[in-house]
Amino acid sequence: MKTSNVLVLIFVLLYINASTEWPTHTVCKEDNLEIYYKSCDRQQDFAFSIDHCSEVTTQTFNIRAAIVLRHSIKELYVKVDLIVNGKTILTYSDTLCEPGHSKLIFCGKKKGEHLYYEGPVTLGIKEIPQGDYTISAKLTNEDHTTVACADFTVKNYLEY
Repeated sequence: MKTSNVLVLIFVLLYINASTEWPTHTVCKEDNLEIYYKSCDRQQDFAFSIDHCSEVTTQTFNIRAAIVLRHSIKELYVKVDLIVNGKTILTYSDTLCEPGHSKLIFCGKKKGEHLYYEGPVTLGIKEIPQGDYTISAKLTNEDHTTVACADFTVKNYLEY
């Protein structure tokens, strides 16, 4: 009897692990602008929000993001792809943390620590392109291990 219970438990855990998919979260949905995100890291979701959708069209807006780190970040790299109709049309990458040069306050955080950021973000663009597209963002550390990753869906029907 005990062996069969253990086998059932193992099967259930394997099934849950194999079928885990994170939900799609709504960042904002106002008038003609909608932004959603979904973690593309099968093992971890994270929290992300902005105050008002309309602020995204300004150069600087406030965000909140939180995650419990599964990996330490001595070095941190970001890669962002703009995807339209399944094709990558623009790629951006940058080093965010490296020894002696850190652009972010959480550089050097250790595995298991809670990372929380609340504050301004500047995209460096004057307007969000009109249409439906995906922005894929991935943060990796010095071991090329994924720290966080998400696919953002943007639906912008604003006319500038």
